[in-house]
Amino acid sequence: MSYNPYSLEGKAIFVTGASSGIGQSTAIECSKLGAKLIITGRNIERLQQTFDLLEGEGHIQIAGDLTVEEEMNAIVDSLPKLDGFVNNAGIGNTLPVQFTTKKVIDKVFQTNLVAPVLLTSVLLKRKLFNRGASLVLTSSIASIHYTLGNSTYGMSKSGIESFSKYVSRELAGKQIRCNSIHPGMIETPLIHAGSITEEQHAKDISNYPLKRYGKPEEVAWAIIYLLSDASSWITGHSLIIDGGLTMR
Repeated sequence: MSYNPYSLEGKAIFVTGASSGIGQSTAIECSKLGAKLIITGRNIERLQQTFDLLEGEGHIQIAGDLTVEEEMNAIVDSLPKLDGFVNNAGIGNTLPVQFTTKKVIDKVFQTNLVAPVLLTSVLLKRKLFNRGASLVLTSSIASIHYTLGNSTYGMSKSGIESFSKYVSRELAGKQIRCNSIHPGMIETPLIHAGSITEEQHAKDISNYPLKRYGKPEEVAWAIIYLLSDASSWITGHSLIIDGGLTMR
């Protein structure tokens, strides 16, 4: 007899931002543990690539933009009852405060904070969470580790952390849990796309005690822990996943 408290066998897990990065890895790793995935993202082609990598059967993919109310509602209309929800959709922004504009703030906040809040609200209104469900909202170490040019992005992610704690308080009586995760820099092809030099890249890595960036699947494994029964007495927690960066 096999025993695995991290098993997601038979659980319906909804993952946003699943077309790349952490969202893609989360969907793939959850499928390996028996979950039935419902994945969404804006890019149809990349979402299909994720879908093709899922193990098992019975998965659903729904392309759409969660910042557009009509598209968000269409996505929700296609959802079954859920045992897990991973909000991973988001955009980055690096801009000094003196160049920050309302347009920039609106764009970042709409994707990183407003859309996740409204989506969570709709899911609750439609009673789509099973008793014992787990919500995992992706924040960032930018909410607690203050670096140059990250003010707008960091504020949006601080909002996610705060929202997660309020949700956990409101839903605890229904045995529904909510936690946030705070990843550090994650190794993706975009890092080497030319926005910073390789010298700057190496210098930034040196700030991490483990001397490397994280991998998408390492964040996915932490998310799986929070989705699984192994974390059934954990709610309202902010899990930092940063290779030790913020302890310095």
